[in-house]
Amino acid sequence: MIELCLSEGLVVKVCVLASGSSGNSVFIGTEHTRVLIDAGLSCKETVARLEAIGERPEDLDAVLITHEHCDHVSGLIPLLKKYKKYKLPVYTSWLTAPTIAWGDFEPRLELFMAGERLKIGDMQVDTFTIPHDSSDPVGFCIEGDGVRVGIVTDLGYMPDSIRFHLRGAEFLLLESNHDLEMLKVGPYPWSVKQRVMGRNGHLSNDMVCDFILEGLDGRLKTLVLGHLSEHNNHPAIVHMSAMQALGHRSLSPNLVISEPRIQSEVFTV
Repeated sequence: MIELCLSEGLVVKVCVLASGSSGNSVFIGTEHTRVLIDAGLSCKETVARLEAIGERPEDLDAVLITHEHCDHVSGLIPLLKKYKKYKLPVYTSWLTAPTIAWGDFEPRLELFMAGERLKIGDMQVDTFTIPHDSSDPVGFCIEGDGVRVGIVTDLGYMPDSIRFHLRGAEFLLLESNHDLEMLKVGPYPWSVKQRVMGRNGHLSNDMVCDFILEGLDGRLKTLVLGHLSEHNNHPAIVHMSAMQALGHRSLSPNLVISEPRIQSEVFTV
């Protein structure tokens, strides 16, 4: 868990419950509002990881969905059904909502178009398009208690529009999916390798370093690199390359590598 300490008595809590192809979910909480970004873990695991950081699923105010791939929504419907009496709202884009297999469950949907600013409790949420091979993928920047938190994973490259939205963020979860050479010689079929490397695929370590060198806001306090491939990357490689890029700019945010299947540690920023 990452705690962003503000003025006395105010804390924005961010916990990367999971980040990777086996499941994605992030908790963000202010004094008055608590949300999940994606629900790609099982309901049981989501509850356990929330309880491990002192949070209760019934206290959530919303779930925000980035896109419909199973590693981001597989636990969504079971979670909503288990806590049905709380009528937890799901914020998702107009184009993403129909692609989720709701079955006979009728969710409480709050639909938006990418680019809209949402208001959830005392949070303001900026939504923006990201380049990925799904129906309408989005990233989020959430402002609460004076802190801006960016959540951007599952994207093939870093366009200027995303760089713009990330300005002023004090916390950023960013994808660093694969080492290009490991991917090229790895076990995936060539068609999958092409997809991962494509402009609607996933960010490589090299692309992340380019962003650090050219576009990372110097005000950033905590940089979490996540969604690492378990076959085509390694936390030590991600850490080394990112540290070198940060060093070239004389930047020193807290650098955290979110390993697949492992809930994030606790930090104070």
